[in-house]
Order: sequence, then structure tokens, then C-alpha cells
Amino acid sequence: MITVSSEEHQVYGYLPVEKKLRILVVDDHQLILTGTLDVLSSTYPEADIFKAQIANEVLSLLQSQQFELIVMDLSIPNELGETAEIDTGIKLLQTLLKQYPNQNFMVQTSYVKALIRIKHEIDNHQGGFAIADKGLPEADMLMRANLALNGATHTKDIKTGIELKPEWLDVLRLAFEESLTDKAIAERMYKSERAVRNYWTKIQDVLGVYPEDCKQYGKNMRIQTEVRSREEGLID
Repeated sequence: MITVSSEEHQVYGYLPVEKKLRILVVDDHQLILTGTLDVLSSTYPEADIFKAQIANEVLSLLQSQQFELIVMDLSIPNELGETAEIDTGIKLLQTLLKQYPNQNFMVQTSYVKALIRIKHEIDNHQGGFAIADKGLPEADMLMRANLALNGATHTKDIKTGIELKPEWLDVLRLAFEESLTDKAIAERMYKSERAVRNYWTKIQDVLGVYPEDCKQYGKNMRIQTEVRSREEGLID
């Protein structure tokens, strides 16, 4: 259990324990959920700390509760019994950023790179927003949680990532997660096939996938694009 001394309050800027807080922790992994709850409870013993393990539960809680901080993982299921997916957490966070523009968030995840998919929304968010890899020491995690709680940001972990336009991300998702052809992608996106082909050239330019390199090393451009997209966290 972690205790916070008066010196640590001064160093990390923790809010006084007498202030009533409401914190929501979202994680479907029971061990990590319990660990996070224990750490936050010992740091803010007077806080009301809620937990959720599925996306729909989060949306339901927010209809009746207000939280000073939401700590959430990205890999969560939408409903009980479903498989945890990174995309579920990304879509949930995207929805929350839109519906609650002043909400404070800390994303605690092993899939930090995936946040590049909604970097624009994160950059424009008005509330606190911090990112903490699950491998961080507890003291660092608490420091970032407190930054978010006080309305500050700590997003340098995604500042150097590759950013693609939303329609380019749609092309990647439809091609590599739904295995659609360019014709089918064009129909789904209500675009021409020529437009989709143009998207591919833009995507490959950003990812550094070029015909001459693939030809030299005997690699397929579409496969290399998929590999690079997964490396950058653009698709699962």
C-alpha cells in the first residue's frame, strides 16, 4: 500500500486528502484493476472510487455520476463475455472526449501507440489528459494521474508518432481488419476507386513505403503497408 507524506504532497502536488473526489477506474483485467484501485485508494483515502470493466458500463455510469478523473485502459470489451479489443477503448474514449470536453482523463495502457488514431481529438480536449504506460512505476503513474486531475496534460508519448487523416485510417481499417478490396472500400466510404488509390499513395508516403524499396527487397507494398501500420499502432 502506498502512503503519501507531506513532502510528497509538495513535490507531486497531490490534492489534499480532505477534498472529496470521485474517480472512475476502467480495466477488464481484474488483477490490474484491483492494483490500481488499491494505489488510488491509499493515495486518496477519502475519495469515492468506482470501477467498470466494460465500455457500456462506463457510458451508463456517466449518465448518473460525475467524476473528477477517469482512469482507463484501452483494451476492454464492449459487453460482458466479449473479447477485449483496443478499438473498443479507442472508440469509447473518442466518444467521451466529444461528449465531455472538460472531463479529466488518464489513459493507463500497454497500447499507448494506438492513441495516435485520435491524436487530433486529444490535442483539442479542454480537460486534463495524461498517458501512463502500464509498465511505469507507481510514483510516476500517480504523478500523471494528479496532473490530469488538476486539468494539466502529459501526452508526450504520442507526440512523435505518425498521424494520419481520419479517412486514411478508415482505409487501413477496412483493408486490413475487414479484408475489403479497394472497390468495396470505395463503396463503403462513398468514394471513387480513384480516391481510394490516392489515399493509399498518401498513406504509404507517410509510412515510408515506396515502390522502389519494395521492388529492391522483393516485398509486397500492400503487405509492407500493413506491417508499418501495425508497428505505428494505427491498426490492431
